Amino acid sequence: MKAQVFRGVNQLSYEEIPVPTLEPGEVLVQVRVVGLCQSDIKKIRYPLYEPPRIFGHETAGTIAAVGNQVKGWQVGQRVAVMHHIPCMRCAYCLNDNFSMCDVYKNISTTAGFNASGGGFAEYVKVPDHIVQNGGLIPIPDHISFEEASFVEPTNCCLKAVKKAQIAPGQTVLVTGAGPIGLMFVMLVKYFGAKAIATDLLPSRIEKALHVGAEAAFDARDPDLPVKIHTLTGGMGVDVTLLAVPSEKAFTQALDCTRKGGKILFFAEFPDELEIAINPNILYRREIDLMGSYSSSYRLQNLSADIVFNRRIDVKALISDRYPLQDLSAAVEQAITPTPETYKILIYPQ
Repeated sequence: MKAQVFRGVNQLSYEEIPVPTLEPGEVLVQVRVVGLCQSDIKKIRYPLYEPPRIFGHETAGTIAAVGNQVKGWQVGQRVAVMHHIPCMRCAYCLNDNFSMCDVYKNISTTAGFNASGGGFAEYVKVPDHIVQNGGLIPIPDHISFEEASFVEPTNCCLKAVKKAQIAPGQTVLVTGAGPIGLMFVMLVKYFGAKAIATDLLPSRIEKALHVGAEAAFDARDPDLPVKIHTLTGGMGVDVTLLAVPSEKAFTQALDCTRKGGKILFFAEFPDELEIAINPNILYRREIDLMGSYSSSYRLQNLSADIVFNRRIDVKALISDRYPLQDLSAAVEQAITPTPETYKILIYPQ
């Protein structure tokens, strides 16, 4: 089969490799589409993982083969694939910190080499732990593979929305109106709150309004805090979701979030970046700082429900489609987006 193999920093090699062989409890999925995620791009561009590996984890496809001990799954079924499932027994899992679980982190779907998602290949193997514990999600007949590939990123965003306890009637600032920021806008609206978005690109500012933001502004606007406070009756927003790794965005969040509000870090910042903050700002204004990483097992069914019942319009996020052989070009477009670049999908077939 064909696969894009990570051979080193910024080195993707389109290669012919063996189709993964199955153990008795494993399932082989023919990848129909896989989303290109910012975390994939980070792994390709920075020396975070030893090569060789095959990345890609927002996967939807068709079951091509099943191990002889697999029950409940048949060849030909259409499935969305979750690449991590927690153990549900460790101290982290018992506290609902599933993404901190060692099993969650270390057992993954694979197309070969060290298990790393494997979606950037024609076939991906799903290990028995993931097969047995809900990592395969049947795709309804009326839902396309493209839509189904959004179940995993929807889960990640939904986890942040739930962690920040966003409630009906609240106002939420979303910094960055890329594909993740736009998904946040749609989820915030779906849960009955109002979203205000910021971005640097006029097209993304317009797109945020199109998908449901109450207001959207240029992130460089020096009057942004004044405008936010005017929109919120002088209070400031209840929650800020940082969907871009920007120190400036964090400073704006402090200026725009009300006393007693929350600021949630969703985008991963560069390791070398340190942000100075006067702790009295948090103490006197009772601002909660929090982070949200990856997905939540508890939200898997709700994430599928939101996508499969089209409670948000994930198709509105898709801007580009690339064949697998052109993954490097897709990564370059994501790094230096055009005004109309949002979600990029990759097709192995």
